[in-house]
Amino acid sequence: MSTSLLPSKRLKESSLSKELWNNRYLYLFVLPGVVWFLMFCYQPMYGILIAFKDYDIIEGVMASEWVGLANFREFFNSPNFSVILTNSIAISLLKLMFGFPAPIILAILLNEARSIVFKRIAQTISYLPFFVSWVVVAGIWYELFSTDGGVVNQLLASLGLIDEPIFWFGDPDLIWGMIVASDVWKGIGFGTIIYLASIMSVNTDLYESAVIDGAHRLRQIWHITLPAIRPTIILLFILNMAGILDAGFEQVYVMQNPMLLDKAEIIDTYVMKMGIFRAQYELATAVGLFKSMIGMIALFTLNFLIKKTGEEGIF
Repeated sequence: MSTSLLPSKRLKESSLSKELWNNRYLYLFVLPGVVWFLMFCYQPMYGILIAFKDYDIIEGVMASEWVGLANFREFFNSPNFSVILTNSIAISLLKLMFGFPAPIILAILLNEARSIVFKRIAQTISYLPFFVSWVVVAGIWYELFSTDGGVVNQLLASLGLIDEPIFWFGDPDLIWGMIVASDVWKGIGFGTIIYLASIMSVNTDLYESAVIDGAHRLRQIWHITLPAIRPTIILLFILNMAGILDAGFEQVYVMQNPMLLDKAEIIDTYVMKMGIFRAQYELATAVGLFKSMIGMIALFTLNFLIKKTGEEGIF
C-alpha cells in the first residue's frame, strides 16, 4: 500500500518544485513582505503569554510566574470595565452607523455627476483629509469649535440658535458626536475611492438597457449600481464589524481630556495607560487579548451568517 503511494508522492513533490521554480521571481517579490510579517506580526505573538503571568520585566516572559486568568478577572472586576466596554462599543457602532454608508452615498453621487471637472475636484477635496494625521485634525476641530472665536459657535450665535458659546470639547454628552463627525469627515474620501472603483466595473450596457425600459436614475441606482457593488459592501462591512471594539485609538486619545473620560475612555487608550504609564504590562496584555478575541468571534460569526444568506464571505 505504502509503495503504491510513492510514485504519487514523488509526482506531487516534482510538481511543487516545478511550480516554485517557474514562479521563482514572483515568490522573491513577495518574500520581503512575508519576512516582515513573520518578524513583526507573528514572532512577537509569544508575548500574549504575559496576559497569563505575573510579569517580571527582569525575569522575562518565560521565567515569570503563571497566574492563569487572574489578570482577566482583575479587568472584569474593575469599576472601569463597564464604562470602557460601553464607550468602545458605542463609539464603534456609531462610526459604523454613520461612517459606513457615507462613502457609499458619496460614491453614487459622484458617479451620477455629469461634470468631470466637478467630480474630480469633489473627489480630491473629500480625499485630502485622509492624509492628515489625527493630531492635526484634532487641532483643526479644536479651532473650529473653540469657545473663543470658534467658527461654529460664531455661526450658531449669528443665527440666534445659542446665547453663549458651547464648550464642545468639555461636555461629555457631545464628545461621541464630535468623534463620529470627525471620523466621517476624515475617512469618507478613502472609502469613496473603493466604491467608485467598484462602480466603474459595472457594464454600461446594463444602464442603457434600463433607460430603454424606462427606468429613471433612482431605479438604475437601486437595481444596477447597488447590486453591482454589494460584494464590496459586504466585504467591508464584515471587516468593520471585526473591529467592533476598535473605536480608534489615535483619534480618541488626541480628543479626550480629564473632563471627558467617562465618555471617551476606550479599550485602546486604557491599554496604553495601563501598559505604558503604569507599567502594568500583564493587565494591558490581557485587555488587548480580550479585545482581539471579541473581534475574532465577531468576524467568524458575521462571516458565517453572511454565507448562510447565500452571499460570499471573506473565507
